[in-house]
Formats: sequence, C-alpha cells, structure tokens
Amino acid sequence: MKFKPYEEYKESEIDYIGQYPIHWEITKLRFIFEERKEKNYGNREKNILSVVKDIGVIPYSEKGNVGNKHSEDIERYKIVYKNDIVMNSMNVIIGSVGRSQYEGVLSPIYYVLKIRDKEKFNVIYYENIFRMTSLQRELTKYGKGILAHRMRIPMNLLKNLELPLPPKEEQDKIADFLDHNLAKIDKFVELTERQIELLKEQKEVLINDAVTKGIDKDVVYKDSGIDWIGEIPEHWEVTRLKYILDNKTEKGRVLKDDQSYIGLANIESKTGNIIGIDNDIKIESDSPKFKEGDILFGKLRPYLTKVAIAKNSGLCSGEILVLRNKNSTNFKKYILYRFLSYDFINIVNASTYGSKMPRAEWSFISSLKISLPPKKEQKEIVDYIEKETNKIDRTIELYKNQIELIKEYRTSLIASAVTGKIDVRDF
Repeated sequence: MKFKPYEEYKESEIDYIGQYPIHWEITKLRFIFEERKEKNYGNREKNILSVVKDIGVIPYSEKGNVGNKHSEDIERYKIVYKNDIVMNSMNVIIGSVGRSQYEGVLSPIYYVLKIRDKEKFNVIYYENIFRMTSLQRELTKYGKGILAHRMRIPMNLLKNLELPLPPKEEQDKIADFLDHNLAKIDKFVELTERQIELLKEQKEVLINDAVTKGIDKDVVYKDSGIDWIGEIPEHWEVTRLKYILDNKTEKGRVLKDDQSYIGLANIESKTGNIIGIDNDIKIESDSPKFKEGDILFGKLRPYLTKVAIAKNSGLCSGEILVLRNKNSTNFKKYILYRFLSYDFINIVNASTYGSKMPRAEWSFISSLKISLPPKKEQKEIVDYIEKETNKIDRTIELYKNQIELIKEYRTSLIASAVTGKIDVRDF
C-alpha cells in the first residue's frame, strides 16, 4: 500500500526525525512527560512488572527465566499506572521500553513517565516514537557506558530529548492508523510463526517414524518386546546401546589450532546442528575430549534434544556425553537421528534426576534397547530423512524471510507515520 506525503515540509536538523510537516512542532520530552517517582511504601502494590525488549511491559511472572531476579524488598520499587511509559534506563537504547497496560511496581532502575496533559498528547503516539530504532540510535548520544545494552541514560539528559509534536487530532489519527495496521502485521507474523512450528512438528514426526518403523510401507512387522518401541520391521534387531556405543571420558584442557570447544549452547535444539563456535574461549577446567565423528549428547535437560555429530576433534562441556561407535557396522547418522527422535528423548527425559537441572546418566542410556536395521537400510533411512527434511527446511526458511521482510516494513511504517513522512489524516 502506498501512502501520500504531506504537502510541505521543513528541516528539523534532528537525525531521527529529518524533515517533518511544516505545521508540526518540535518540543522537549519534559514538556510532554513528567517523571513519576512514587515509591511502593508499605508494599501496597504487589504486582511486579518488567520491561522486555521489543515486547514492552509485562507481569514479571510471565517473563520466565530471563534477566535479573526481582528484589525481595519491593518497598523501594516505583509505582506504575496504566498508560505510563516505562523504560529501562540501562536498556532503552536496545528497545526496552513500552506503555504499561497494568498497575504495578517496577525496579528503581526503570524510568516511569506520566503524560502531562491527555488533552494535548496521545500516549500511544509517543509509545510508537519510543519504539523507533532510529530514536534508539539517537539515544546513544545521551548514554553513559561502553556497551549499548548496558548504556545508562541519565534523566537530566533524557528529559531534553527532542520529540515531534503534531496537532492532537493528528496524533490520534496516527495512533489509530498504527494500531490498525500493526495489528494486521502482528497477526500475519503470528500465523506464519505457527506455520513454522507446524512444519517443525512435521519434521519431528517424519524422523521418529523413519527411525522406528522404517521407510518400506510393505514390510512385515513384529513385536519388539519393548513397550516404548512397539512393533518394528521383522528383519530389524533389538540391542542395548552399550553394545554399539562407548562413552569416552578422557579429558584435557588445551585446544590445538584445528580443534573446537563445544558447549551446550553450541548444539542447536532438535536439529543436530553445531552453531556459534568460538575457539578463543578460555577453558578453566579439564573437559571431555572428542574426535571427529563422535556423537555429542547433551545430558543436562535432555528434553532440549541437543545432539550432534562432531565435525572435528576438540573439547566439550562436562554436560555433554561423548559417544563413539564401537564398530563400523552401524551408520552414525542413523544413530544421531535415533537420538533426535522424540520417543527416545521422552524415555531418556523420564529417567532424569533433579527438578531444576534435570540430568540423564550414561548408566541409564546405555542400558536402553533400541531397534536397529541393517547398515544398508540405516543409510537409506538417513538419505530419506535428509531429503524430506531439507524440503521442509527450505519452506521454513521462506516463511522466516517473509517474517523478516514484514517486520522491516513494520519498523518503516512506524517511523514514516510518527515523523510525518506519510499523511494518514484521511485514515
């Protein structure tokens, strides 16, 4: 959709605004907002809030296991009311800002801004200004600190930030226009992300069916004698993992130039991919050694399904089992996909101990029986899995690209509307 510009513009000489409509004004933040400094004395408010990058203000209970824990003493926390603008003084530059839909309290590290006059200023219009990436870049001029994500902006500088000031009726139109269009964009993103999740589930089912039932639909089945496996092709055998894999426990601390260190974070969940390798890491303690071709199995929180085949030799986290083929009669990629299958992960996960940091043990995994086709068929199954999952991955990538493009459009639409590059008065 193409939007028309205003008839006439003037230069703001402010980087993030640029040219703006000739009948608009520029004013400082302190004339639009006042800082709310009300404290939670007597613990009268119990609802603890937080601000999450690119999301906004949410109840702390919805934040999950991310970021700092809140203080037990919340008397010094700041009171927040509905429609207050809240920003993290240390993270506003990277998008930790939003309009509160809740009443509650926030850590003293947050700035709470109250609109001065609802008859003159539309808080939703200004919320969208604070979400502009170009404004966040502008704020780096006011920041104190080396890292952008920890750069503090003092309030005595922030209050002098220059902001656009359209007539109130135009603020209202822009806010309504963005509410309408951003809702459509967000719905598209939500539906597309759901399609991606469905495709990922399709991949999981495909892998699980292939490694448990094979790919020959005309085969005769037999009972495996194992509850969690069920029926298997009659020519497959059943064996314990300890007869086909060794758990290697040799340790070291020094990486050679052609070696890598692999932590749990370097094994992508459910894909078998190794990602984000940093060979400059300092290794503080003895770590398990692995060789090219070893299977690396994340034993901490096994439900995350962190399993991969090492592409070279190196050292890894102690939370990773290093498993090596005992002989060449088994195709290691088949074993990898067997480990990636959800019925295998579910049975391993059920064996874990520890509620907060559940771990699996080799003593249990090694005793598990798995179904095993002949090596030739193992390779055929792997070839089939990789051919079909590659198709799914390509579709997922297309969907991800669509999301990326629409998010870029969303960012551009906000900036164009709030700085007057497009005229939405007829919306």
